[in-house]
Amino acid sequence: MKKITLLLIVFVFLCTGVAMAAPKHGGTLVFGRGGDSVGLDPAYETDGNSFMVCDNVFEALVAYADESTSLEPGLAKSWDISADGKTYTFHLREGVKFHDGTPFNANAVVFSIGRMMKEPNLKFAGKGFDVPPQDRPPEYWVSMEMDDTIGAIEAVDEYTVVFKLKRVEAPFLANMGMDFADIISPTAFLKNPKEFLRNPVGTGPFKFVNWISDDKIVLVKNKNYWDKTGGPYLDKLIFRCIPENSVRFLELKMGNIQICQFPNPADIQLAEKDKNLKLISQPGMNIGYLSFNHTKEPWKSNVNLRKAVAHALNRKAIVDNIYQGMGQVAKNPIPPTMWGYNNDVPGFKYDPELAKSLLAKAGYPGGEGLGEITLWSMPVPRPYNPEGLKIGVAMISDLAKIGIKARIVSYDWGTYLKKQREQPADMDLFQLGWTGDNGDPDNFLAVLFDGMASSSIRTQWKNEQYHNYMTQGKQTVDQEKRIEIYKNALQLIYDECPVISIAHSTVIWPTLNKVQNFKLHPTGSVRMKNVWMK
Repeated sequence: MKKITLLLIVFVFLCTGVAMAAPKHGGTLVFGRGGDSVGLDPAYETDGNSFMVCDNVFEALVAYADESTSLEPGLAKSWDISADGKTYTFHLREGVKFHDGTPFNANAVVFSIGRMMKEPNLKFAGKGFDVPPQDRPPEYWVSMEMDDTIGAIEAVDEYTVVFKLKRVEAPFLANMGMDFADIISPTAFLKNPKEFLRNPVGTGPFKFVNWISDDKIVLVKNKNYWDKTGGPYLDKLIFRCIPENSVRFLELKMGNIQICQFPNPADIQLAEKDKNLKLISQPGMNIGYLSFNHTKEPWKSNVNLRKAVAHALNRKAIVDNIYQGMGQVAKNPIPPTMWGYNNDVPGFKYDPELAKSLLAKAGYPGGEGLGEITLWSMPVPRPYNPEGLKIGVAMISDLAKIGIKARIVSYDWGTYLKKQREQPADMDLFQLGWTGDNGDPDNFLAVLFDGMASSSIRTQWKNEQYHNYMTQGKQTVDQEKRIEIYKNALQLIYDECPVISIAHSTVIWPTLNKVQNFKLHPTGSVRMKNVWMK
């Protein structure tokens, strides 16, 4: 019995030792992704392919915990909020350096955030920086009405920054953990503001080296990283662009990449059977949607026409055949795991006969008089839309069944986003989607759909009642009251049908077994600081 007990103790010790193996330093990890970044200045980008690189080069004042949207200290070690909720004082970490060797301090925070203000009201500590005029509108900042929120930013001393708000803003602290609020090196930016988006300099665990368009972006370990409690462990991190899902998965199986973003759903089953691979999954805090061009008729004012399109689309077939078990049909444009979700909204059932009736009621019986419309389809896989072009083909097939003729329009990803933002007259319907940034419904409902708030809102739906709901939601601190506000807003979206919610996806990415401690994040962030390889 003593021998058996001793063997069991040894066995448990060995198993525990394996489970608690110390992270290993060194190595190069190649991350295979579906598209290239648009730019690497976090204040001006909106797409996940840009932010996944920024996630590793830059940091913000606050951070989100692993696998959640709970807030924790980032470049600010602590913060205070005034009793009236309008003054936020951030106490910064000391001794942190940017990748170019310049110091991180309060002036860098004032510059990084203040450069996005339309009319900067800034105070530096001692000698500060001249803030250059904006080359283009910072889209996140504008769409989130930050100029109506932040009144002034002041560096009280080298390591204290005060934000004075114009109004109570319930999601403000969570917003300050988003990519657009990353802190950059003012010195590096001012050397060449227009080129900073291709030569980013932050305080993060990895430093930018080079970028070959449509091929790869290379980062290396920041050996002087301030946080000594963990990584970075990898010597080099390469984001490689491989547009075809099947080719990207094949590259993983061959060992040419170590992480495969957005495989085809069918490849998930192959990965499960491959002893050299493992699957990392996360319930998606996302929405894939189809919107109308609300800057032009008939989409702008004809709700019956919008609803005819909604009832014509067989969204379940799209999810079953294209998402293949990695998604669920959406009723609301926020995920069901998010507070404020309205389960009473029925969603648009697939009903071609009802769609035909609504089409006639809209003034276009059998599609007559509508002409051929365009349906803009995404060219790259995203967490909320695995294959935009295939989904587009399915959609125009469904529309044809009720008499609406449609053709697909697509561009490369950067051009698609730029052209769609301009709301061109030749765009009728367009695919887009969203992965939540901070776990707050405002980050979906206001940023995506409140066209009265900003010309940067991509849907450009303008509805005064909806705008009032969004304003109330921002300025109400009581979460129970905010829940009711957002439920009412979701009911209004269903009634007016400005967009058609298609699906929420489950995000599953395969990796090689030797990749350790890689975790998916609900915000879609790709955080490689603590990843290492056996």
